[in-house]
Amino acid sequence: MKLLVLLSRVPYPLEKGDKLRAHHLIARLAERDRIILCCLSDGPTDPAHIEHLRKFCAHIEVIRVPRWRILLKLATAIFSRLPFQVAYFHHRSAQRIIDRVIREHRPDAVLCQLVRTTEYLRSHPTLPKTLDYMDTLSKGMERRTRNAPFYLRPLFQTETRRLIRYENLMFDLFDETVIISEQDRDLLYHPLRDRVTVIPNGVDTTHFAPQPLEKKYDLVFTGNMNYPPNIDSVLYLVRKVLPLVHAHRPGTNLLISGVDPSAEVRELARNDPRIEVSGWVKDIRHSYAAARIFIAPMQIGTGLQNKLLEAMAMGMPCITSSLANNAVRAVPGESILIGQSPKDYADHILRLLDDAAERDRLAEAGSRFVRTRFDWERSAAQLEELLARSTRRVAEAMDQPVARV
Repeated sequence: MKLLVLLSRVPYPLEKGDKLRAHHLIARLAERDRIILCCLSDGPTDPAHIEHLRKFCAHIEVIRVPRWRILLKLATAIFSRLPFQVAYFHHRSAQRIIDRVIREHRPDAVLCQLVRTTEYLRSHPTLPKTLDYMDTLSKGMERRTRNAPFYLRPLFQTETRRLIRYENLMFDLFDETVIISEQDRDLLYHPLRDRVTVIPNGVDTTHFAPQPLEKKYDLVFTGNMNYPPNIDSVLYLVRKVLPLVHAHRPGTNLLISGVDPSAEVRELARNDPRIEVSGWVKDIRHSYAAARIFIAPMQIGTGLQNKLLEAMAMGMPCITSSLANNAVRAVPGESILIGQSPKDYADHILRLLDDAAERDRLAEAGSRFVRTRFDWERSAAQLEELLARSTRRVAEAMDQPVARV
C-alpha cells in the first residue's frame, strides 16, 4: 500500500507526544507499506533529522510555513468557524504542495494525525482517509479554560466550541477514526463515538529499561515544559505538594526535565536550590534513572501520558493522578500510586522515600504491567487493519479494485 501520512510537525526528535506516536507507528507501518510523509514546519529542519526519517519513508515533503503567515492566518481566523489550531496549520501554499504530492504519488490511503491537518483533505473526498484524533482536543481546551486568566476565557471558550463542532465534522468526513484511549473516546461529543477505534501508544521496553545510575534526585517530572498541562502539573507539585514533604524531609529535591521550559517553570529553580530545571536533554532516560520516584500530578489535559509508560518501563515507582491513570489503567496501589490531594501526594512520596522495599515492589509491578499492555507492534497492526478497511470501503463504494495491502 502507498500510504500518505500527513502530520502537523516533523516526527523527529521525539520530545513531544504527537511526534513520538507518529514516529513509532509509521516506522512499523513502513515494514509493509510505502510511506509518503508530508509534515508542516514553522522553522528550519535539521537535515540529520530528515536523514533519520528516510530510513522508513520513501518520500518526505517538509512544508515550511513562515511564522508571519501563521500570525496573519490566526488573525483572520477570528472571523471564520475554524478552530484556531486548525487555522494555525492550514495554508493555501501548503494545500498546493499536498495536492501535488497526491497527484504525483497517487496514494492508496491517507493517515492524518490530529484534526489540525484534516482541512487539507476536504478537497479529496474519494481518497480513503483515516484520522488519528490522538486525544480529544476540545475537552483539553475546556479544562484549560477553567484555569485561564479571566481575560482569556472567552477566547478559550470560543476555541472549545469550534473544536467540538470540527471534531464532529471530521468524524463524518473520514472513513476510519482512531484515538489513544477509551477515556478520550468517551469525551468526544459525537453520538457515534463508540465507532472510534482505540489504539494506544506502545513503549519501547528495550530502549526504556532500568539503568544503574546514581540517584541524585528524590523526584523527577519529565515532559514538554512549554505545554500548559505539564506547566500546571509542576506548579501544583512545587507550590502545593512539596511544602508538605519538606515539613518532614527538608532536603527532598526535584528534577524537572524536558524541552522548552516556560518562564514560570525556570523561575521555580531560581527560587529554590532543591529544584533543578534541566531543559532539553539528549537522552531522557538519564533523567528517569537519576531519580528515586517519578511523579506526574496531572490536573488537566487529555490523552495518554507517555512519560508514565516510559518511567514504569524503566523500573521507577510512579505516582500520578486519577486523570492521567484513566488512560493507562494501572491498578492503584498495585502497579501505581494515585493522589487526589496535595496531602495524598505528599504521603505517597514520604512513604516511598522511607521504604526502599516498597519502592522496588511498586517499580517491578509497574514495569511488568507496561511490558504486557503497551506494545508498538500490536498498535501498528491494528492501524494497518483499519487503513486496509478504509481502502476496501471506498473501493466498494466506487466499485473499483481494492489496493493490495
